[in-house]
Amino acid sequence: MSAVSESSDRHGVLAIVGTDHHPFDRLVSWLDEWAQGHPEHRCFVQFGTSRPPQICSGTAYLGHSELQSRIQQAAAVVTHGGPGTIMEVRAAGLLPLVIPRNPSLGEHVDAHQQRFTKIIAGHGLVRAAASATELKSELEQMLSHPQVALTGTSRSATEEAALNFGSLVERLIRAS
Repeated sequence: MSAVSESSDRHGVLAIVGTDHHPFDRLVSWLDEWAQGHPEHRCFVQFGTSRPPQICSGTAYLGHSELQSRIQQAAAVVTHGGPGTIMEVRAAGLLPLVIPRNPSLGEHVDAHQQRFTKIIAGHGLVRAAASATELKSELEQMLSHPQVALTGTSRSATEEAALNFGSLVERLIRAS
């Protein structure tokens, strides 16, 4: 990935639900609700097996190079709690807003995204939201103060280790 784009070069919101076969309609609905009240901001959703957005634009899946390009162009990125996607967004210099999938709502097989998100949010590696109200508040802060959404490109050894560990856990869970 290239160096961090200046915040003034970034526009709109990108949301990534990932490629898991479980729908994540809750996140798509929250984003549509937010977008309806904020027509001044573009909102693009990679929605996977979830229902297509009604207000935001979107597509079911993106190729890796297009995903990277959209991350580089976004002022804010909202994502599921998968470690791989979180690492990709952080590598682009953005602090992702993470909404972890909830297995009790049929969004995933277990609670690993919720546990992982809680840990890394506690270390300041992501912003997290657990409700539509929190999502709206976080997006408004990230878009009105763009520096809030930027991380820079360098990672500490602790951050790198935590993200690598999360990626390994995700792969192990998928393999079982």
